Amino acid sequence: MASPLIAIIGRTNVGKSALFNRLVGRRIAVVEDRPGVTRDRLYAAAGLGGRKVTLVDTGGLIGGEEDALVDMVAEHAKIALEEADLLIVVVDGQEGLTSHDLQVADIARKSGKPYVFVANKMEKTRLDSSQFTDMRLGLPLDVSSIHNVGIEDLIDAILQELPSKAPEKGEEEVDRIAVAVVGRPNVGKSSIVNALLGEERVIVSAVPGTTREAVDVPLSRDGQDYLLVDTAGLRRRSRSKEAIEFYSALRTAKAIERADAVLVLIDAAEGVTMQDQRIGGMADDGGRATAILANKWDLVRVRGAIPGANPKAESARQSQRFDRLLRKDFEKHVRERLPFLDYASLLFTSATEGEGIGEILPLCTTIADNFSRRIATGTLNRALMKATVKHAPPSRKGRRLKIYYAAQVAVQPPTIACFVNDPELMHWSYRRYLVNFFREEFGFDGTPIRVYVRPSHERDGEREPRGRR
Repeated sequence: MASPLIAIIGRTNVGKSALFNRLVGRRIAVVEDRPGVTRDRLYAAAGLGGRKVTLVDTGGLIGGEEDALVDMVAEHAKIALEEADLLIVVVDGQEGLTSHDLQVADIARKSGKPYVFVANKMEKTRLDSSQFTDMRLGLPLDVSSIHNVGIEDLIDAILQELPSKAPEKGEEEVDRIAVAVVGRPNVGKSSIVNALLGEERVIVSAVPGTTREAVDVPLSRDGQDYLLVDTAGLRRRSRSKEAIEFYSALRTAKAIERADAVLVLIDAAEGVTMQDQRIGGMADDGGRATAILANKWDLVRVRGAIPGANPKAESARQSQRFDRLLRKDFEKHVRERLPFLDYASLLFTSATEGEGIGEILPLCTTIADNFSRRIATGTLNRALMKATVKHAPPSRKGRRLKIYYAAQVAVQPPTIACFVNDPELMHWSYRRYLVNFFREEFGFDGTPIRVYVRPSHERDGEREPRGRR
């Protein structure tokens, strides 16, 4: 079940981005004291009081009409509002009530969504937010995003308004593998889903963006239950191409979050594009088990024919050799363009020809199993000892990194904590070495591995007092 989506809305320059950064816990949105700075919609996962949510920083719904981009920004904000489970309506406590605030309030009421009403920039005690009751949204909570005033009360209010948590999966759903099929428009996502189903369940068209909603399709194969999620390209016509891209990215992010395994589709005939890199990065950032599907491989084979040669006259052995060489060259291209998905298997497919389709679901099962695999502490530490013997930990300024022991602290993805004498001695290259070693040792194909470094009570042979951290 995807985490609740919370959209921060309001007119321009009321401090929505500053509030977004405060709730997320890090600076993501650009904050500047002039209207309309937020052009692209930003979204990020956050933990509020132990509850996982997705926050969306929107541009101003209204205001800043002198800006030529205002229509585009407002379109993005409306899309976020439609998708949201909860709204945070923000006003500027220093500037006071404006006609634009009244318009925002009207939009919030008409949406029918639950909301939390916030007066921002209230760090000065002499300010009075009671004037905002004219918006008919109740009395706002006084906060200051920049000075971290009233944020705990705001989080409590958000948690009270959020929809109840979904019930835990029933026993019949425990073994179901959720597979998100993601990719840019017209790479063949719906065709792949239909090929897996063996029927025309999802509309397929050469026009990009035909899939208007994320489509959940249950499937059983060889005793295993799956849920295929064909992600949306767009939901409705829009005056703005950027708004379409935002909507698509938002739906893709939500589908990835729900998935056990992600299939990143690329158009093999076009190669890896910047948009493919962005979508692949979303899968990696989401920490999901991932496979890359080079779809439309039949077109590559035709276009890659040896100049002057007659494909029909070639022997089967020559054709197979040529295809192997093409695949080798294409895999090199993929690995160079998507180095952050080096753990993802690459599968060559053609939805129209049926090529590689039978390998997709078994691959999803394998990487989903690896995604949830847990290694016993004793087994893990024996592997760690082998790794350090093979390649000694680095040293810095005469001090060598000592790794005392390791423990797997989480799954989905596999997460390993290494307890060391000094975390600052762990170089990123050695951390990467350990990730690769564990992957090879335990067969963690298709899933990212997270390795965290924690200080041990023991430092260079001396035990620290228990109270120190």
